[in-house]
Order: sequence, then C-alpha cells, then structure tokens
Amino acid sequence: MTTEDHSPGEAEPQQGASKDAALPDAPTRCGFVALIGAPNAGKSTLINKAVGTKVSIVSRKVQTTRALVRGIALNGAAQIIFVDTPGIFAPKRRLDRAMVSTAWSGAGDADVAALLVDARKGADEETLAIIEGLGKMKGPKVLILNKIDTIEAEKLLELSAQLNKTGLFADTFMISALKGHGVRRVVERLSDMMPSGPWLYPEDQVSDAPIRALAAEITREKLFERLHDELPYQSTVETELWKEQPNGSVRVEQTIFVTRDGHKKIVIGEGGRTIKSIGSAARKEIMEIAEQTVHLFLFVKVRANWGDDPERYRMMGLDFPT
Repeated sequence: MTTEDHSPGEAEPQQGASKDAALPDAPTRCGFVALIGAPNAGKSTLINKAVGTKVSIVSRKVQTTRALVRGIALNGAAQIIFVDTPGIFAPKRRLDRAMVSTAWSGAGDADVAALLVDARKGADEETLAIIEGLGKMKGPKVLILNKIDTIEAEKLLELSAQLNKTGLFADTFMISALKGHGVRRVVERLSDMMPSGPWLYPEDQVSDAPIRALAAEITREKLFERLHDELPYQSTVETELWKEQPNGSVRVEQTIFVTRDGHKKIVIGEGGRTIKSIGSAARKEIMEIAEQTVHLFLFVKVRANWGDDPERYRMMGLDFPT
C-alpha cells in the first residue's frame, strides 16, 4: 500500500541559526549537553525550542526517542550540541535495554549532564533512580524543572529544594519547554559552561542527523500521533529512497515496519485513509526541513520480531544487547 501527496507548497525557512550569521569575534566555545530524564519529561520539546527548529520528534507515546539525537544551538561565540537521549526507565525488552544503555552513554560522554524533570510528577521513583545514577558520574550537572505552568509555585519550590539536597547540581532552571518560558536562560547559562574550542559544525547546521533519517523520524512521529492508542510501541520507519528529481523536487520512499498483519491493517486504515493522512502530515514537515517539494510514498510491511534483529539496531544507532 502506498500513499503520495503531490500538493505544492513553499517550504518555510529553518528557524535555527541563520546561514548568513557572522562568525563570532570572541574566542569560541563548544561542547555537548546531554538531556536525560524519565520518559515524557519533555526532552525532545526542549531541544527543539533551544535549537529553534525540529530536530527530535515529540509524541505522547512514551519512549518515542530511541537513539541519540543531536541538535546544535548557537549563542554568541558558543556552540552547544544538545544530545536528546531516550527516556530512562526500568527496561524489560531487548530494545528497552539498548535505549537505556544509550541514554547513560550519552550522559557520560557529555560536557554537562542536564536532568529534566516533569514538575507535575515530581521526585518519583524513576527520577530518583536517575539521580542515583548521576551521583556516580563525573562532570557538572544541572537540574531543569519542566512544565512549571502545571504546578503551584509553592510545590515547585519544595521540589527544587528536595532535589537540590543531593548537592549534585551546579544550577537549577524552571521552564515550560512547550511554551518556551525560561529556555533562553538555560541556553545562556549552558553557553558559559561549554569548554573553549572551535565549533564542531558549520553555523547553519542544526543537527548531525542525515536528512533521510530525520524524515523517517518525522513519519514515525505522525504515525504515533495518528494511532497513539491503537498501534503498539514495536513499529519503526525507514527511508528506503531519497532521490533528487530533475525538476528540483525529491522522491522519498519510506517503509513502516510493524510486527503483525493486524497492525498493518490499522496503519493502512479503511480505504487507505489512515496512511494517506499520516503521509500528508509527514510530507509537509519533511518539505519544510528539505526546503524543496517532496513526493512521499509510504509502504507498510510486516517484520516479525524486528526487535531482535541486530541490523535494525545498527540502523537506529543503538548497540545490540546480548
């Protein structure tokens, strides 16, 4: 089953660093900040706000982020490479173990580890377990309390005091990543914490992910948005073809892999309406990041037990747990 949307449209310019931005005169700084936390703490939303454009997908479905996603933000002479890590939770399956391992690896390799906490949930069991793990790591750490608009000020201050009793955090921020409140201050403070050194990426680059990988993630986001309650977690999207056309457009072919025939029917929908809806929403966002007309074709295939296939883990940037 395929879907294509030929609707023309003009790509919006990226909201990240301007291609015409002048290189800073001051000595440059550059480093990595790992965003870690429990699932649905808001890490992907924060990294997108900090960078100024979408580099990581956002979904109500937990554990949406599977591999390390890097978003690049500029602030004066500083280049901050945010690493959006998978949510840390108690792993049950092989894929879960790979994601949690990847998250801790990203935190350990970063110049700064930033713990993002959903203020509504507070210091729950998952957050306390992460803090215990952070206590065993070297390097500076900061605390970011997110979704502060959903909690009373008094409870927010109590939560901040409780978590800072650990003595782990060099600074504490209170933000609403969704609304953008407080994000600017986070970026400015992290800029000061970056080590001196040359920028690792050009000033107009907002992510290190290949565009075909980002396109697959966008389609996976739309898949989860459309079928949040119906489609199991074990589904993935791969970009099989990215072909530039003579007229300047691009033909993109992607495959949605599910684990059962019943799931395939759910994705396609009656008369193909569901997959057409997913394809239309994905095409619009892919066109924005590609800055060219996109013709998107989606295929749905059953791949039983793909969660035990080492090749699939390699394609997602994950180590295969034995």
